[in-house]
Amino acid sequence: MATDINQTSERKRRQGEALRANLARRKDQARRREQAAESCAADPPALQHPTAPSAESAAESLAMSVLPDTWIRTMALESGMIEPFTEKLQREGVISYGLSSYGYDARVSREFKIFTNVDSAVVDPKDFSQQSFVDRETDICVIPPNSFALARTVELFRIPRDVLVICLGKSTYARCGIIVNVTPLEPEWEGHVTLEFSNTTPLPAKIYANEGACQFIFLKSDSPCAVSYRDRAGKYQGQTGVTLPKL
Repeated sequence: MATDINQTSERKRRQGEALRANLARRKDQARRREQAAESCAADPPALQHPTAPSAESAAESLAMSVLPDTWIRTMALESGMIEPFTEKLQREGVISYGLSSYGYDARVSREFKIFTNVDSAVVDPKDFSQQSFVDRETDICVIPPNSFALARTVELFRIPRDVLVICLGKSTYARCGIIVNVTPLEPEWEGHVTLEFSNTTPLPAKIYANEGACQFIFLKSDSPCAVSYRDRAGKYQGQTGVTLPKL
């Protein structure tokens, strides 16, 4: 009987401890809710930052879409965005060029400036020396090992005010260690695009004139820029032929 009394007392003691712990937990939760309410009243988020955009709205405002072949064809034929314009991709026996699904593969012309160290010239972008290269007009340009050449596109481009154009190299040249580098074509820039061909191999490399050299991708913004390349009178505006660095 004494054992039953002890067990009953122990059970009541544990129930009491659980009840007190539960009560303390509820008090603590109530205290935290009060503190949160006081904090919101002191600094309401909507009042502190009424015009701050969300991450989603900021991303949407900067959205740019890649333009398809239908848009490129219309702009080239009706607005002279690309001249001359090849409406279908040409690839029979040549490195491909012309209109592709989401871009335009431009051709390289017969004008080349091949860099050489014959006269031990230093390449200085602020004071470019005519002794840094030799001029060639040819159907096949041979670039020395680990050297490069400047050329230009056959096509002349006129970029719309709400469009930015980026350039990627052709996979045929890339697989041979020949890299094509072009900086973006900015809104309202126009002219022939100067191309840089880098021969990264230890062997001479051939570049074929009047065949595909690179692909241009057209990105359209939701709204036109405030200041275009033409507005600020960019130094390469209206360039023709192979254009050397300008300061």
